[in-house]
Amino acid sequence: MKVKMLSRNPDNYVRETKLDLQRVPRNYDPTLHPFEVPREYIRALNATKLERVFAKPFLASLDGHRDGVNCLAKHPKSLATVLSGACDGEVRIWNLTKRKCIRTIQAHEGFVRGICTRFCGTSFFTVGDDKTVKQWKMDGPGYGEEEEPLHTILGKTVYTGIDHHWKEAVFATCGQQVDIWDEQRTSPICSMTWGFDSISSVKFNPIETFLLGSCASDRNIVLYDMRQATPLKKVILDMRTNTICWNPMEAFIFTAANEDYNLYTFDMRALDTPVMVHMDHVSAVLDVDYSPTGKEFVSASFDKSIRIFPVDKSRSREVYHTKRMQHVICVKWTSDSKYIMCGSDEMNIRLWKANASEKLGVLTSREKAAKDYNQKLKEKFQHHPHIKRIARHRHLPKSIYSQIQEQRIMKEARRRKYDLGHLILSQYPFLTSPLSSPEINKNQPSEGIVYVPLYSRDVFEYCHEGEAVII
Repeated sequence: MKVKMLSRNPDNYVRETKLDLQRVPRNYDPTLHPFEVPREYIRALNATKLERVFAKPFLASLDGHRDGVNCLAKHPKSLATVLSGACDGEVRIWNLTKRKCIRTIQAHEGFVRGICTRFCGTSFFTVGDDKTVKQWKMDGPGYGEEEEPLHTILGKTVYTGIDHHWKEAVFATCGQQVDIWDEQRTSPICSMTWGFDSISSVKFNPIETFLLGSCASDRNIVLYDMRQATPLKKVILDMRTNTICWNPMEAFIFTAANEDYNLYTFDMRALDTPVMVHMDHVSAVLDVDYSPTGKEFVSASFDKSIRIFPVDKSRSREVYHTKRMQHVICVKWTSDSKYIMCGSDEMNIRLWKANASEKLGVLTSREKAAKDYNQKLKEKFQHHPHIKRIARHRHLPKSIYSQIQEQRIMKEARRRKYDLGHLILSQYPFLTSPLSSPEINKNQPSEGIVYVPLYSRDVFEYCHEGEAVII
């Protein structure tokens, strides 16, 4: 019987004296290199640095509006066609390839509150402050013809938003209530409401097309079913939601842009808690739009910046800003997932790259191979501190940077106050919650009673005269 045994000769790895060099075992396979990992780390570091060097996301500025840009819409069939509505009632149609305005319409008196395209791309709808809903041809009028809408609907109240069904000749408007309209009728098919405040935005689900969501000024997000003509569910947030956007790849997921500087991603099957809270803005978030892949979304904020968030991360991967860009009112992600458009207060529409360092144009096979190789190296070493710091670093305007520092101080103060409240509760077991003891009046505290609201940010303590009062 043959027995295999391990044999190690100490002469192969033990030094004769401490002045000798350490003997290192080596694999003589010619396909391997002893410094393969250090080499790859240096390549990943260089690739990360070059990515930041070539990060030039701004492409073009489309100017021509005479007032702030209030809404944007994409053409469902043409990548190069974009529609915009301004605060002076003007609607413009742009050609992104030529970067020029190809058509101008004086659509409304006052603000253009909403604009959407028909699913086939032959016409588009606008709503404004003049209480009208108008349908326009996508193609311009013939020679000698006047610019007239195809249909005009005069409503009873101001409409604040509009969205078209993804497959049928039906559209929805919002204002005092959510109205569902047939394109051939001048009165709504059905009207739905849940609450009494005005509704600021309404959006159809792109997958389950009979579902739609709306957000109102009473801090509600309401989901409706068009087949039953009734509201389904409602979620109430701490502050008002400006708009919502459905994920184009996951039917139950939507993201809400809120006034409390955050974005909330919800699963409509469980509205008790958000799936993810996206934080980075330092002012109210005004608009949000998903990429066609459903893996990222872009948000526009009152803090004069736009940010790109992965759907599963709470922090943004990119922030875009310019010196001239003011409050960003609306934002859209193009249908090819490569570009982002935003409209802001200073009458401009800006075009950005979705990937800041991406090279535009045709790539050779060697460039594609190098790009893929560098991307894999960056993913492999993304958690190394030096590479992570370089990849995350962004230059911010002084106003945003100072607000971030201020909010960090406020958050730390709230955390200390919260810890202080729990410390008081642990030291005084007779403290009660306002929900469990409704007979305690905060304004007229009883003697010897300490009142701590467990479900708010503030901590109040009422003590005997002469003792310390902690607020």
